[in-house]
Amino acid sequence: MKKVRMIVTDLDGTLLKDDKTISSFTIDVIKKYKINGGIFVAATARPVRAVKEYDKILNFDAGIYHNGAVIQVDGEKTGGYGVKNAGKLVLTILNRHPSSNVAVESEDVLYANFDADRLWPGAEYIFSESFAQLSGKTADKIIVEVTSLDEMEKYKELLPNELYIQLSENKIGMIMNKSASKYKAIEFLAEQYHVDIEDIVAFGDDYNDMEMIERCGNGIAVGNALEIVKGVADQVCESNQNDGVARWIERNLLL
Repeated sequence: MKKVRMIVTDLDGTLLKDDKTISSFTIDVIKKYKINGGIFVAATARPVRAVKEYDKILNFDAGIYHNGAVIQVDGEKTGGYGVKNAGKLVLTILNRHPSSNVAVESEDVLYANFDADRLWPGAEYIFSESFAQLSGKTADKIIVEVTSLDEMEKYKELLPNELYIQLSENKIGMIMNKSASKYKAIEFLAEQYHVDIEDIVAFGDDYNDMEMIERCGNGIAVGNALEIVKGVADQVCESNQNDGVARWIERNLLL
């Protein structure tokens, strides 16, 4: 295997166990990888505020948040791709589909017209029916609650050309800038760190991990990943419950 200079990993369902914890084994392996000079990057659909506890434990070199809408290096925002005129698009969605449950992430604040705690237990948010707070603002992403790919289709026709919608966890459709993807953010970081894409390993489990798994030098799906994700991966490691990411790193990069 070529020298691996950067590891990029999804969090939920990949690095994190089902109860959202990180094992001491995983923590130890990642610390050893970083001590040996490796660059460790988290790539997640989560907002920055929802990752801070893990950053304190693992000390990410860089973070890709909101699927690439926000990119941080050493805790400072260095790039990203947002949804301009977010308030206008939300109103378009609600005018066409008034019963839609919509949430918006903007400036690390979550706005929602429904009980967001139902989807994200413990999440802090501002309830808003009109989303007036978004007037003139750029959002990191707009979220609509859906139950399937088919249901998500009705929102596609409302999107301007620069935006796309992607299913996550079979419960939400994430509307984002087409330039906001985990892989696009990886390309940005590769340039920042002067790392070749072939020297990057990417781990994931869900639809939003497929591009980085397919296009990075080594793409690894965890054992619990969707079958379609496993289908584009170079390898399949053990599940998130069995510390699959850390076991792969230990076996392939540390021994």
